[in-house]
Amino acid sequence: MQPEQPTSLRTFLILWIGQMTSILGSEMTNFAITIWAWQIAGQATPLSLIFFFTYTPKLIAASFAGLLVDRWNRKQLMMGGDTAAGISTIAILLLLLTGRLEIWHFYITAAINGLFGYIQSLAFSASMSAIVPPRHYTRATAMSSYVTYFGSYIMAPALAGVFYYAIGLSGILAIDLVTFVVAVGTTCIVHIPQPRQSEVGRQSTQSVWQALTFGFRYLWKRPSLLAILIFWLSFHLFDGATLAIFPAMILARSNNDAAVLASVQFAIGIGGLVGATGLSVWGGPKRRIHGLLFGTALMSLGKIIFGLGRVAWHWMTAGFLAAFVSPAIDSSNQAIWLSKVEPDVQGRVFASRYLIAQVTTPLGLAIAGPLADYFFEPAMMPGGSMAGIFGGLFGTGDGAGMALQYSLFSCCSMLIGFGGYAFPVLRDVESLVPDHHS
Repeated sequence: MQPEQPTSLRTFLILWIGQMTSILGSEMTNFAITIWAWQIAGQATPLSLIFFFTYTPKLIAASFAGLLVDRWNRKQLMMGGDTAAGISTIAILLLLLTGRLEIWHFYITAAINGLFGYIQSLAFSASMSAIVPPRHYTRATAMSSYVTYFGSYIMAPALAGVFYYAIGLSGILAIDLVTFVVAVGTTCIVHIPQPRQSEVGRQSTQSVWQALTFGFRYLWKRPSLLAILIFWLSFHLFDGATLAIFPAMILARSNNDAAVLASVQFAIGIGGLVGATGLSVWGGPKRRIHGLLFGTALMSLGKIIFGLGRVAWHWMTAGFLAAFVSPAIDSSNQAIWLSKVEPDVQGRVFASRYLIAQVTTPLGLAIAGPLADYFFEPAMMPGGSMAGIFGGLFGTGDGAGMALQYSLFSCCSMLIGFGGYAFPVLRDVESLVPDHHS
């Protein structure tokens, strides 16, 4: 018997409001930490390591989190993830107030937030099909992943830029704690149903080892879903490397002007919010694979243009355009997975999905900082080994090497997006894999 389908977005909207508030606080903290760490170190590597220690524990969690999400109460897991983030924020605040805070402390809290944050987000993602009607999958994903994220990207830098110099990092951490309470409170008041067991789920209730490997075996039997993951695995190597050097590149090229970084992030937030809002109203392309592949290529083209910039208005324009396209990518991808994977096994399958698709992200994050500091930056200084070739496009001096690195890696991402159309097993996934509710 098929589980009863939700008929409205009420539960989702309540959760969405709480999570949006919490992410606003977290983004304010992240912006303030970026400024604090850059003022202390003045290099790209420490900033990229914060990203590295955030993402690597997520891969570790992906090996077992799916089993937890499918067998434990998903609402409690969501609350537990938010609570862990709150405790790590308290720890940073206490270290700061006692004068003992150092950059390496952020590596530890980043790892904690990455681990428990992944479990929280997986529980929320796997609950989508239980709280969102199928016709709203793309719309809800656009709201939860992009309206929330980019909405906070608009307000967080502006607020943090003002508050950082008025109340300091400690004041921003205190605000983050308040938003954490809102997130936990909204989760408490809603009902998140546990999914009924499907035939696939009944067949998977075996030993712990078989349960842990279920997601991988499930994907192995569905080559088209596996093809999506191979696409993501290739893309994330280069995307992770651009993510890691983005703030350092802007600060280096703007003479350490935090207002410029805030303005660029504001423009990116506006672009993503406009794109996500439009996608929420539209509902996405009929063939969702176009949103994934073509959207990836277009976003990467915007990032190439972004890397060529040397002034704030150029970065703001290119960032807006790239962010405008990006909601279609993840929303289309998530809509495919929500439609194709049975709800009661989505925790294990989505965890395996994440592990495979993101396994190259830590590598990209780990190499980005050292590549910038020890290869690209020296090579693009006046008289450097690459300054004569690329200096006309990117200029020379501080930040020029990171700009070249950013554009080269984005070019690779664009080729991956267009290249996906060459493989029928990926291009035709929606017709090759049946919907679970059909």
